[in-house]
Amino acid sequence: MSSDLYSAETYDSLRRVFSCIDNTTLEGSDTQKKVENLCRRSLELYDSSRHIEHVAAVCVYPVFVRQASKYLSGSGIRVASVAGAFPAGQSPLPVKLQEVRYAIDEGADEIDTVISRGSLLEGEYNKVFDEIAAIRQETSGHTLKVILETGELQTQSNIAKASEIAIKAGADFIKTSTGKIAVSATLEAAEVMLKKIKEHHQEYGKWVGFKAAGGISTPDEVLKYYDLTAQILGKEQIKNQFFRIGASRLTEKLFCFLTE
Repeated sequence: MSSDLYSAETYDSLRRVFSCIDNTTLEGSDTQKKVENLCRRSLELYDSSRHIEHVAAVCVYPVFVRQASKYLSGSGIRVASVAGAFPAGQSPLPVKLQEVRYAIDEGADEIDTVISRGSLLEGEYNKVFDEIAAIRQETSGHTLKVILETGELQTQSNIAKASEIAIKAGADFIKTSTGKIAVSATLEAAEVMLKKIKEHHQEYGKWVGFKAAGGISTPDEVLKYYDLTAQILGKEQIKNQFFRIGASRLTEKLFCFLTE
């Protein structure tokens, strides 16, 4: 892929996206060495001469948070941790809260948690709200991203309801997917979520962030999410305070593209 195929405006869009990446490793085979390499490489992926900023965050499992936090200290790259029974969400609330507290105590700046999809599909909306609200209380002062796992929610109506619940329960971001099931991020689900974010802003004057994750691995793919977000929320919302891309494969490809 050559940058000659893209306009200067598109190049600038991709450069902006790069600073919104959560560089991620969430595998059962993760090791301290792998996390160290991820942190080291995240620090290296930076080019001030081309105005390419660091990625927004490194995202790891809770057991690696302390290591990542020490390695990235002072860099401006935040440490995100999945917590709260990721990826299935099938644990009782006290267990979820204990894991969230553990990740924060280890030094996480951000928590990516999952909703109870089964409860939502059964119409237990109050339970879903109460769980997110309890996690929100535990994460006071930290960024909370709530994963809807849209591929399991079956309908756009359910995605809209989950988005609304997560936003009202205090999510700083709503996130498409865990990346652990066959159907991850889709533009159709993203559109529903982004419209709910816009509705919330119109009603309350407060912006909530959007994160797409799972299966986004090329500049062409990520541009579609950039364009959709810009269309619905406005280009000014595409900054890492309000827009994230969860990626493992995309990061290196995009950096190479931007620096070739």
